[in-house]
Amino acid sequence: MNAIAPISTAPTTLAYAEMERLAAAIAKSGLFGMKTPEQALVLMSIAQAEGRHPALAARDYDVIQGRPAKKAEAMQRDFLIAGGAVEWHQLDDMVADATFSHPQGGKARISWDMQRAATAGLGARDSWKKFPRQMLRSRCVSEGVRTVWPLATSGMYEPGEAADIPPPRKEPPHGGPTIEAKAEPHDERMARLAPTYDTPKPDDDGAPQYPFATKKGGRIFTTGSEWMENWRRTIEACVRTDALDKLVEAAAMNVGPIAVVEEFDPQAAAEVRTMLAEALPGDQP
Repeated sequence: MNAIAPISTAPTTLAYAEMERLAAAIAKSGLFGMKTPEQALVLMSIAQAEGRHPALAARDYDVIQGRPAKKAEAMQRDFLIAGGAVEWHQLDDMVADATFSHPQGGKARISWDMQRAATAGLGARDSWKKFPRQMLRSRCVSEGVRTVWPLATSGMYEPGEAADIPPPRKEPPHGGPTIEAKAEPHDERMARLAPTYDTPKPDDDGAPQYPFATKKGGRIFTTGSEWMENWRRTIEACVRTDALDKLVEAAAMNVGPIAVVEEFDPQAAAEVRTMLAEALPGDQP
């Protein structure tokens, strides 16, 4: 087997500080599609890692919609330098048909025609209407090189392919449980869903009122255990003020605070009814 030539025969390296200055100049020039020094610096680093002078990144790569892309001619050049071969069977405005071979990657015949381009939704684009042969060739080269010797693609698509990739969709913020924030415990769920009631205060007619103690928005939530303790204190206060019958009446009619409990947690409502029953001197509600 013949020895495989490296991708580059002139490995020239630059110090990081030198690449930073060169990247800033490339971005400032606006000549190569790299809009920021950071984009240029990353692509220059890739070029240097593959044994090419970092400045050749400006020749070989594009930045398409924020994604790095490698030009088809750069892919084919690196493929040939690495020992690959391309045999063109047809190359015109209708068909790009070639066989790609490499001593280590085998052989594959790749064909792109305008019918395939139309099926992929490409044929109606201006670039495909004006330069059909060049566009077909680029797709054929990219697929052929990627199939037989993917190292020559540098892990990138050619610019036309990169432009076809839809931008990443912005997902709405996740509001459910995460690994860091586990599912809400029962006590905290009770505190979030239910209002709590503090010691009753009589209104103008002497009937006990049960102000909310749990807060929403600017108000403060308590845990479910504290919420139940508030019920116990409310019942005790009603016993002291001879107003327990009002709570019992509400429980029997399923209105007022007991109705709120029943709606979000029947088990908690049953516990409240039990506390009421135990506080009565005689019959249960």
